[in-house]
Amino acid sequence: MTTLAYSLSKVKTISLALPEINWKKFYIIGVLMTISLIFLSLLFYVFGVNELTKGSYLIKNYQKEITKLSAENARLETNFAEIGFLENVQEKAKDLSFEKTKEVKYIQIVGGELVSAK
Repeated sequence: MTTLAYSLSKVKTISLALPEINWKKFYIIGVLMTISLIFLSLLFYVFGVNELTKGSYLIKNYQKEITKLSAENARLETNFAEIGFLENVQEKAKDLSFEKTKEVKYIQIVGGELVSAK
């Protein structure tokens, strides 16, 4: 055992000196960084809510515009169908040699009956 003790005693011990930390400054810096992180988080939260509100407002306006354009489209489709139908009627009337009436003449029946049975 003496040999072991002797060999260990020849090993030089190295000691490291840790730098002294000013704990007051360390805590102040930590608190300031925490406050700045909280402030940045709130700032990003407000910005995100603002963008979200803006997006929902745009969606609502686009939805109103889509509804308005759909109603106008339905009205135009109805007008187009009516115009197409009237053009077909006018062409058919020309094909059958129909003419516009200018004057109406009525036939008067003297006896009051159109047909009489014997």
